[in-house]
Amino acid sequence: MLINCVAYQDGQKLADIPVEEISDYIEKPETFVWVALRDAQPDELSIMQQEFGLHELAVEDARRGHQRPKIEEYGDSLFVVVKTIECRDNDIAIGEVDIFVGDSYVLSARDGGSQQGFLGVRARAEKEPHMLRLGPAFVLYALMDAVVDRYFPVLDMLETELEKIEELIFSQGRQRDNIQRLYELKRKVTIVRHVVSPLMEAVGRLHGGRVPAMCQDTQEYFRDVHDHLHRISSALDTIRDTIATAIQVNLSMVAIEESEVNKRLAAWAAIFAICTAFAGVWGMNFKVMPELEWKYGYPFALSVMVGVCLYLHRRFKKAGWL
Repeated sequence: MLINCVAYQDGQKLADIPVEEISDYIEKPETFVWVALRDAQPDELSIMQQEFGLHELAVEDARRGHQRPKIEEYGDSLFVVVKTIECRDNDIAIGEVDIFVGDSYVLSARDGGSQQGFLGVRARAEKEPHMLRLGPAFVLYALMDAVVDRYFPVLDMLETELEKIEELIFSQGRQRDNIQRLYELKRKVTIVRHVVSPLMEAVGRLHGGRVPAMCQDTQEYFRDVHDHLHRISSALDTIRDTIATAIQVNLSMVAIEESEVNKRLAAWAAIFAICTAFAGVWGMNFKVMPELEWKYGYPFALSVMVGVCLYLHRRFKKAGWL
């Protein structure tokens, strides 16, 4: 579905134009066309391929979707794939934006996985005509910067969720639930990392060293995007290490709880074993045993059993076993 098709010249918006007139505008000097699509259909991509002369391999990747973040050069043009990340119902939703960039055009196609559009990016770019004069490379930066900035709320959500779990680590009886939540959080961190790491590697090719010709004047902007991705990657590493530590602590807490239970069971078993021992001795009923002929033998036996059990209970209580 077509969202926008706008022509710009020397940093200023010329007009919203129909798709059929794209080829006429891109031939004008200092002019480029910025087209935005959502859930692009194969026939729409075919039309754009004809209008802009897009490389067939890049168009094929856009049709298939589910590409890893990357930047590929096709002659004087670039094909860029970035992933969008959004928080929905305490989970992470992944979308994809495919961007075709040439000397006189920018084509962005996002799928339905991303509910947030880029109208704000276009409005921001139009308010900075001195930057828009840099051409399609600045538009590419603005789109990538908007996508990366939307990673930070997701990072904050992960950190907040980790802090909540950490507060419950030493809660009695919550260890098993905490481990399950930690593994779920680890899964989310892995998803975000699979989005950030390849994109950081790809953006690194747009500043310093050999960069595409169209990005020569915008290297510092792409370096800023790379710095943001590096910060996010470092924060993800910290969260992942903290999760690993928290899992070990929870497992230790489970082992400690089980040890406490075993000590209690051992203590009660020892107490009842005393009763069983005395009952076994006095229950043999041998005639020569003086206790059988003693008037106070039965209450004496019960008193000894209760006394020894109380003594053991006191010792175990003092030792922290009960």
